[in-house]
Amino acid sequence: MKRTSWRNPLLLLLTAVIWGVAFVAQSVGMDYIGPFTFNCVRSIIGGIVLIPCIWLLDRMKGHGDGGKTGSSGESKEEKQVLLTGGICCGAALFLASNLQQFGIKYTTVGKAGFITALYIVLVPVLGIFLKKAIGLKVWISVALAVAGLYLLCITDGFSIGKGDFLVLLCALVFSIHILVIDYFSPKTDGVRLSCIQFLVCGILSGIGMLMTESPSLTAVLQAWMPILYAGVMSCGVAYTLQIIGQKGMDPTVASLILSLESVVSVLAGWLLLGQKLSVRELSGCVLMFIAIILAQLPGGKKCNC
Repeated sequence: MKRTSWRNPLLLLLTAVIWGVAFVAQSVGMDYIGPFTFNCVRSIIGGIVLIPCIWLLDRMKGHGDGGKTGSSGESKEEKQVLLTGGICCGAALFLASNLQQFGIKYTTVGKAGFITALYIVLVPVLGIFLKKAIGLKVWISVALAVAGLYLLCITDGFSIGKGDFLVLLCALVFSIHILVIDYFSPKTDGVRLSCIQFLVCGILSGIGMLMTESPSLTAVLQAWMPILYAGVMSCGVAYTLQIIGQKGMDPTVASLILSLESVVSVLAGWLLLGQKLSVRELSGCVLMFIAIILAQLPGGKKCNC
């Protein structure tokens, strides 16, 4: 039976809070700069912040050898896998994060948070194409999520808002992003992989920025607070907390705690931006949250206690 200290769930809860509040930062950032500009600067900051984290983790792994067990011990093949994985993950993150950023322009942060969290239900469904069987529990989760999404997003005229649709696409791409990470993460170092993916996402967002937006240093400096929060806290700090917090924890329990970011996004939007949800929309949130939790509950077959 694995035992984890109270510190691990607390670190994961803190991660969920940071990610939930990041939706507010992303929304406020749009008052000053375009979506591509925001994601370009934020992602590059996130990648740079992880560089000292990599050094620190190498030192911890190295114990008494001065931290020399890092990338210098990697073979050429391992470095190739790391670079390929970083580019693939970065490209998927670029698509997902920019769809989300454009979507947040046209919807509330609470709705964006809950729709994004659908990736937890979509991941096992997409697993069908990878020949991974899914059980009745997941299909029930999908049905609840669809019902919740209907109450949250679909208007009386049976149309979905532009922002909600973009965030829904973002959830789909995030699901693909998770499957890509699932493929590459066992083959390489997780923090290095994340660092490269943030830098790749930043470069690709920079290309989009130069092609479609007119960025100015003045505007970026005006948005310094949401950019720094999203870059340092959401990318750098939260990711590192997730790595440390998940160590030795049941991944199902960890996912459940992390999915609370959707609840935090609603509370943050209400407290910080004054955004309110109707009773219908709140009912949709409740259904989607039940679906998220149900999708992550263990199946009752295995019990290795």
